[in-house]
Amino acid sequence: MARYTGPKNKKNRRFGLPLKNGKPDTKRTGTGRGRRLSDYGLQLREKQKAKYLYGILERQFRNYYIKASNLEGVTGDRLLQLLENRLDNVVYRLGFAKTRPQARQYVSHGHIQVNSKKVNIPSYQLKTGDQITWKESSQSSDIVKNATDNSGFESIVPTWLNVDSNRFSGEVLSEPTLSDVELIIDTRLIVEFYSR
Repeated sequence: MARYTGPKNKKNRRFGLPLKNGKPDTKRTGTGRGRRLSDYGLQLREKQKAKYLYGILERQFRNYYIKASNLEGVTGDRLLQLLENRLDNVVYRLGFAKTRPQARQYVSHGHIQVNSKKVNIPSYQLKTGDQITWKESSQSSDIVKNATDNSGFESIVPTWLNVDSNRFSGEVLSEPTLSDVELIIDTRLIVEFYSR
């Protein structure tokens, strides 16, 4: 399946996201005043930003939108909940991985268990009460030691998740809400894009 493997800072600059490795944004082209985007352009850019952040391709993203629109509640909030409840995203949010692509790789390679069963599908939807743990044979490997070596990980874990002190397991406490998500995504524009 196709994934974006090009320069990350190029995409981050385009979408107005923080640059990787804390580099200053020194690349400035033109006069600093770009063309004004149309409504469609703004909607498209917001959708592309969400797809890039979560590492999802168009067909899967559209399926998430269709599923969210069929659920009760605000479609944009439900879409964000579906994206946040993905296994690879939760592994990233728990601090088991430094980036979402790294979390996706851990899941795909079978290092992660959900409720004591191996799950190697990054898009697996987690529910409230699910336990996420490292596979026992992976706990002693260098992969886990490097991944869990981040200092200050507890400050980045959202309130809807809980991680234990030795960082070998975590739990989904509740459904994520829009206030829990620290992303700069305007779901209203995404809903407008698909509602055309």
